[in-house]
Amino acid sequence: MTVEVNSKDTQMSETSNKVVVVEKKIDGEEEETVVENVAVVVEKEEKKIEGGDDNVEEKKVESGDGDVAVVAAIPSSPPAVVEKSSSFKEETSITSDLKDYEKKALSELKVKLEEAILQNKIYKKKEVVKPKEKEEEKEKVIVVDVAEESVKEAEKPIVDEEGSEEKEIPVSEVVEEVKTPIAEKAVEDKSVEDVKTPIEGTEEKKESVEEEQKPIEATEEKKEPIEEEKVEEVVVVDKDISLWGVPLLPSKCADSTDVLLLKFLRARDFRVNEALNMLINTLQWRKEYNCDSILDEEINPDLSSVAFMDGVDREGHPICLNVYGAFQNNELYQKTFGTEEQRQQFLRWRVQLMEKGIKKLDFSPGGVCSILQINDLKNTPGPSKKELRVATKQAVGLLQDNYPEFVARNIFVNVPFWYYAFNALLSPFLTQRTKSKFVFARPANVSETLLKYIPANEIPTKYGGLKRDNDTEFSTEQVTELFLKAGSTETIEIPAPEVGATLVWDVSVLGWEVTYKEEFVPSDEGSYTIIVQKAKKMGYGEEPIRNSFRNNEPGKVVLTIENGSFKKKRVLYRYKVNTSSS
Repeated sequence: MTVEVNSKDTQMSETSNKVVVVEKKIDGEEEETVVENVAVVVEKEEKKIEGGDDNVEEKKVESGDGDVAVVAAIPSSPPAVVEKSSSFKEETSITSDLKDYEKKALSELKVKLEEAILQNKIYKKKEVVKPKEKEEEKEKVIVVDVAEESVKEAEKPIVDEEGSEEKEIPVSEVVEEVKTPIAEKAVEDKSVEDVKTPIEGTEEKKESVEEEQKPIEATEEKKEPIEEEKVEEVVVVDKDISLWGVPLLPSKCADSTDVLLLKFLRARDFRVNEALNMLINTLQWRKEYNCDSILDEEINPDLSSVAFMDGVDREGHPICLNVYGAFQNNELYQKTFGTEEQRQQFLRWRVQLMEKGIKKLDFSPGGVCSILQINDLKNTPGPSKKELRVATKQAVGLLQDNYPEFVARNIFVNVPFWYYAFNALLSPFLTQRTKSKFVFARPANVSETLLKYIPANEIPTKYGGLKRDNDTEFSTEQVTELFLKAGSTETIEIPAPEVGATLVWDVSVLGWEVTYKEEFVPSDEGSYTIIVQKAKKMGYGEEPIRNSFRNNEPGKVVLTIENGSFKKKRVLYRYKVNTSSS
């Protein structure tokens, strides 16, 4: 006899549109990539894009220096076939494992970097412009002083030669006398002494007046332009210069320095001079962009749902999840790209996100020093969104130029058909290194693709994993996998020997399309079996199930999965038993 009880049911998720793909090899396994005839797709998309000139600049993006998700419009150029790329394997950061030419390049870069730091060639020296004073300007000040003194003298009573009567001379006359150049007085056959006598009332030597005459005459000459003198600001040698907490002065003999320099070398294919220039440009940009304090800023909190750091992959790489479908929200889109100032804030926010990821990295030899990117393109705004295209292109440029080799792998899921065409056209401008890091997954294979690189407990439930936001039920519990053959049935048993225990479980079947039920079977054969979840046909796209049951007698919870399809199914599950004493 069975008794049916109510239980929590799972929610259906929307099924993404399927895409037609061809195959390529990644890690020896089949993976999805480019779709239908590229020329046809391009023709379709070009009709949707307003204008053609805006797309030409997209072709100028060079990649290979850093690796980031690219969401942009299809460039208006002839279609190209995407080349099949070999699987990317992250290179070693242990110096002893490097090839000879790599060791040589690293040694050369260290020598040149040491020289650049000690000779203050890292940061550009600022030029301070100082005006160069002319001698004529200084003399002009003296003339003014003479005139002022003359005016003051004129205001005093003047005694005539007989000394009997005081006469006042109007100030205006005196000023007129002072303003009249001495050279003109000489032309009128008046002596210099005659000019000075009515002002000062005393005899002066001719030599002293001639000294005054010289600056006065200079005032009539044409003023020469003031020259500007450029003086270089002195910069003190900074031997403690560092990048992301890694000391850059090679003579400090820090192992992390080699790990960091290898990133710049690999980004420039071990061309030493180019790698050094890239490093110096990065340091200069960080100084001007004020990157060292960017983590303390609060930049557009509304974008927290667009991209965030969450979890680690099987090799310990921090995971950055980018959900571009969030920009379907028109309000969020306008607040992010509506003005030039908002677009610049978007760029700063994207740089801040990268800095957050780098804080989780380990630059020791053999350590985890790169990030895994997941790019969910479901519901992504199409190529017609020019503001998103331009801002994303700028973000790509910043990250490529200043964060080399910081992405271990770029996984694109729920890829729309137009993106495949865009990738085909962009491919000629990407290096083999960058293309080998790209993984594309059609909607039907999202879970399978992510599980190759990420454990199930680190994959969000919407992608078929068991990770839930703010989950307090599971922390260290291991996830068990089993394979369900076509046309077979499997059961999962969760023991509940103690009365009053609460059993909690997670179950996910990749691709579902199975019949699933849950029931509690008591140990006492005379007791009733309780149906926790009645048998239900689970369609494609179902999210993982989480349910719980509290037993009133010893027994077990039995989960039954019946695979009626012709395909083998992969099942993920975990459970825990919370007893009354725990």
